[in-house]
Order: sequence, then C-alpha cells, then structure tokens
Amino acid sequence: MRGAFRDAPGPRWRTDRRRGRDPGRGAMNLDGDLLASVLIVEDEAKYRRLIIANLRMAGCTVREAASGHEAVQALYEHEPDVILLDLRLPDVDGIVLCQRLRSLTQAPILVLTALDTEQALVESLEAGADDYISKPFSPTELLARLRALLRRGRSQPEVDRPGCGDVRLDPKGRRLIARDRVTHLTPTELRLAAVFVAHCGKVVTHEYLLTRVWGAGYTEEREYLRVYIRRLRQYIEPDPKRPVYLISHLGVGYALYPQPHGQAAAPSLDRS
Repeated sequence: MRGAFRDAPGPRWRTDRRRGRDPGRGAMNLDGDLLASVLIVEDEAKYRRLIIANLRMAGCTVREAASGHEAVQALYEHEPDVILLDLRLPDVDGIVLCQRLRSLTQAPILVLTALDTEQALVESLEAGADDYISKPFSPTELLARLRALLRRGRSQPEVDRPGCGDVRLDPKGRRLIARDRVTHLTPTELRLAAVFVAHCGKVVTHEYLLTRVWGAGYTEEREYLRVYIRRLRQYIEPDPKRPVYLISHLGVGYALYPQPHGQAAAPSLDRS
C-alpha cells in the first residue's frame, strides 16, 4: 500500500553510531573532492545512473535505492553521510518516506524534485529535509549543495554559554534540554539553536541566521528559517502555537528569551 512501511529490525549501525562517526567520514580532501557515503533514492534509472557517475567522480561512495522500501532497507544496513531523496517514488509518498528516514537517522537529507513550488519546499523541510533542489539541476549545483550539507553536519557549532534560561544545549550529544525534556537535534537544528543561545535575549536578524546556519547563498530563503523556527518551538515552548520564548520580530528577525516574553528585559538588536 502506497505510503506504508513494513516493520523491520533496527538498523545494524545504530550501536556504532552511539560511539560516534568515523572522523574521516563526510570529509573533503585538498582538491575539494567529497569523501562521503551517499544514499541516492531515485526511481528513474537513467537519472540515477547520471547522478551516481557524477558523485563517484567527486570521490563519493554511493548506495542506491529505486523505491521507498529499498531506501529503508539500505539505511538499516549502512548509515550514509548524506541522503539524496526524490519525492516521486512508485511505492510510497516522498514526504512520508522523508519523515521515516528522518526518524531513523540524523544524516542530512537533500530532496530532489521537479515540483518547484513553495508548498513542496515547506512540506519537505517540515518532513525533516535539510535542503531542497529542483530538477533539472547541474552536477556543479548538486555537488555544491552536498559540500554545504557535509560542512554543516561535520562542524560543531561554538556554544559560549551553556544555555538561555531553561533552554540548554549539549553540542557533543546534539541534544536540547528544555524544562527537563530532552530532544535530539539534527545538525541544522543544532546550529540554529546554538545561534539563539549565543545571542540570548537579543533579536537576531533573518540574514544573520540564514548566513550562519545555511550559508551566504541562502540570505533570501526565509521559508527555510520559518520552518526550522516552528520545529524549535516544538522543543522549547510549552504551547508552540503561542510562543513566549522564541519570538518573531516582524520584518527583523527572531529572539530567544530566558524568561517568557513580557517578563524579560527589553531586547537589544543584534546584527552580528
């Protein structure tokens, strides 16, 4: 049945993941080649082969899947550094599969789709994707997106303070703790949360957030920011629909306050 998954045993790599990734995984050599393992989920064989050829020329190790069930099985057998996911698959809705993959791994997910619409972008990000690229795209653009994802996933954000009010971060464990509730974060969520903790009580501009978390080429992609803010509010707020800690300042940016907004001191604008 389209959209459903059969039960399967736990991933074979899960025990190893607790001990941490091999430090050589997801790296780049001095020539800029990707030294990464990639799982590509794409049902069109010709398109899949073309992408695989370009990835291998860039130094990647590639595993492939032509359906949602093959993708889940491949993930059970080996955790990749990054996943390329086409949304149109024969056996399962791509958004449902994205949610399933995100529940199994923190590896970055790059969605590949011919649906170049804001709705498709929002649905992908809300399902757990880290980035989105529309078909047709060039090999250069694809590799640039992969390098950016791997850099974000590999580097640990600097956290100068342990937290902001009741919100605390554990960067090494990729955990956010809010009022004794522990949430494991994706690399992108961790980087965004770290910026807010570092600027506790201050308004941080949209442009600064996008540049620090996604990169200089994303300063106009505010939809990315809105989706991830909604996700952080799920972890931080007592009632995510009525936020009192992670507050939007219309036309400027967002602020994370140490106390419910209204009890916090008047904010200062931080355009760092």
